[in-house]
Amino acid sequence: MRIELEKRPDVSKLYAFVSPLLALVLTLVFGAIMFAMLGKDPIAALEAFFIEPLLEVWSLHELAIKAAPLILIAVGLAVCYRSNNWNIGAEGQFTIGAITGSYLPIIFYDWHSPLVLPLMLILGALGGALFAAIPALLKAHFNTNEILTSLMLVYIAQLFLDWLIRGAWRDPKGFNFPVSRDFAPEAVLPAIWEESGRAHWAFIFAIIAAVGAWFMLRYTLKGFEIVVLGQSERAGRFAGFSSKKMIWFSFLFSGALAGLAGIAEVSGSIGHLQPAISPGYGFTAIIVAFLGRLNPLGIIASGLVLALTYLGGEAAQLSLGLSDKVTRVFQGLLLFFVLSCDTLIYYKIRLVWSRVRGRAA
Repeated sequence: MRIELEKRPDVSKLYAFVSPLLALVLTLVFGAIMFAMLGKDPIAALEAFFIEPLLEVWSLHELAIKAAPLILIAVGLAVCYRSNNWNIGAEGQFTIGAITGSYLPIIFYDWHSPLVLPLMLILGALGGALFAAIPALLKAHFNTNEILTSLMLVYIAQLFLDWLIRGAWRDPKGFNFPVSRDFAPEAVLPAIWEESGRAHWAFIFAIIAAVGAWFMLRYTLKGFEIVVLGQSERAGRFAGFSSKKMIWFSFLFSGALAGLAGIAEVSGSIGHLQPAISPGYGFTAIIVAFLGRLNPLGIIASGLVLALTYLGGEAAQLSLGLSDKVTRVFQGLLLFFVLSCDTLIYYKIRLVWSRVRGRAA
């Protein structure tokens, strides 16, 4: 007996719409079971995880801070994935964007000018795009698997950051701690509503990027090219579209947004470079992209949901004494159920029985 997946001739639009909601419900159900197995009250645990972070104004600001890099990165990944190019290395592009964007406030720390922050954002986006160009080059000209190359580059980026912070960029007045100089006020991304919380302009950048990408995919020739080449490369060639150019465009676009997210996180939330600048935003953004159905507007909602898991995980650690790994478990469950629900919507499972006949020698 073997199991086969058979593509359904007609896919229900209602089921396709409900699929992410069903995946979220299943995640909550299995999360409650997990809490019960850990000896915790499931209702109290889910309340601490998903309700308590929404009850205070300051925590809503923290939600926006966590959601901003997730949305920015996921929007770029959605464009990449819809063009059938699989960038798995956004975490590395995020890191390189943080490094290149931090060059000015660390090396030229005495330069105080209104131009510092805009140049930092540009350098961050440029650094992320150039780092994403490496797997694009390897795929477009050497037919290398972009999943492997982009993923392996993540470790290079993280080790390069660690080397810089422990070496040339370490703060000489930092008592030998592995951190860079603190950014000058001109290099710090300002808060949106400073009176009520510390949410900064990265969240506004994320919303603008999502709306802009949605408009591009829906109303422009480039968006049509992305959809056509993503569904059928052969059909795209007949339409005069170049798959190699699309590889370059999708990787550079997603890398630029990941790099922008990196420097925005460092400038707005941390205020300096340090060895650990991300709790895994680049990988979590993959879940955000698929939970949002690769739709930039849906990604705004899914980015807020995944950001809530980070805040809920921190709240659960304090109030229930749970491990910080619970956040990763929830994110993994959500990705599993999103992919499972989508698979069952688009494919039927068939059990094929075959009889093996042998013959004596």
